Amino acid sequence: MSAPSSSAVFDELIYAPVRLRICAGLAPVQWAEFAQLPDVLGVADSVVSNHLKQLTNAGYVDMKRFTKGGGSHVRVALTAPGRNANVGHIAALRTMHEMDL
Repeated sequence: MSAPSSSAVFDELIYAPVRLRICAGLAPVQWAEFAQLPDVLGVADSVVSNHLKQLTNAGYVDMKRFTKGGGSHVRVALTAPGRNANVGHIAALRTMHEMDL
């Protein structure tokens, strides 16, 4: 069994299933369009909006409006603190799994 990582920090905010899935989905990409998230997550736009608001308020997610094809779109990205929190949370989950908690 490996020793717990110093960066392994369980994050109550990220722990919520939809927020965890948002962070996991944004982690490997630079950004995603908001319009894609409800379909990918299988939840309503309003649910995604509420969870993104919480992540944005914590400084974990940044949302920017942009114009494409004459329409307004929203780009969603994990911030550096959001990426760090996500990595730490995943490390904490792995540590708990290794300890059979």
